[in-house]
Amino acid sequence: MKKKYKILVLSDLKKSTNATLKSTVSLAKMINGDIEFFHVKKPSDIVEKESQLSAMRTINKEHFAIEKEIQTLITSISKDYGVNINYSFTYGNVKDEMRKYIKLNKPDIIVLGKRKPKPLNFISYGITNFILKEHNGVIMLADNDNILEPNNDISLGVLNGVEESFNLEFIEDLMNHSQKPLKSFKIVKGDSNTNSKADTDISKKMVEYVFETSDNIIDNLSNYVSKNNINLLCVNREKKNTVKNENTSASDIKTFMGKLNVSFLVTRG
Repeated sequence: MKKKYKILVLSDLKKSTNATLKSTVSLAKMINGDIEFFHVKKPSDIVEKESQLSAMRTINKEHFAIEKEIQTLITSISKDYGVNINYSFTYGNVKDEMRKYIKLNKPDIIVLGKRKPKPLNFISYGITNFILKEHNGVIMLADNDNILEPNNDISLGVLNGVEESFNLEFIEDLMNHSQKPLKSFKIVKGDSNTNSKADTDISKKMVEYVFETSDNIIDNLSNYVSKNNINLLCVNREKKNTVKNENTSASDIKTFMGKLNVSFLVTRG
């Protein structure tokens, strides 16, 4: 029997949540996944300086409002694409509650909406960095604009590392639902060997674009990703022990996520 992958969507219920759920449904349909939706609300967002009785009334009122919002959102997506999405939400410290949920439910894949950061402001990466540390499995950062449309083929790309990216358990499922040929984007230093693509059946069927490190590398990469209509890009996690002469910035997700209008699929740690 084919494995069922547990996919967890961590949501702040912002307006981009609908887009994130659509991309999650697309992924779930391709790899045979079950979707869980989880939201955490900080009590301080609901009540500030109120009496205990008044605070409880406010929380109860907000509880029904949040549940109705989630139900409306999920019912619409479920009806449109024929999928079942379970949900839950709680109150408390966002990171603490997420940590508990991940530890208890052990998802295979975690999905987050990808936020576009403001210049010189990396606060929006707080939850992303936290999840990258807490979850050693696969993480998808879903783009708000370049959505993975359910029941449509994706356009799959790989950034720096064919071997690691294609060690994903469900990579064949993704490839079966991806436009051909697959695209590989590699960033190298000027003195690196650019002819180092893995000699595998998969790599032989890929088109590889090689970029030398430069000040405008992100713009160049973004341009080629856009030209090839990539909407899902596999990225290797940054490793502590990097090979000499490898461009370590290629695995720094924060460097690219704000510039590339694409969803990222981050490999296992």
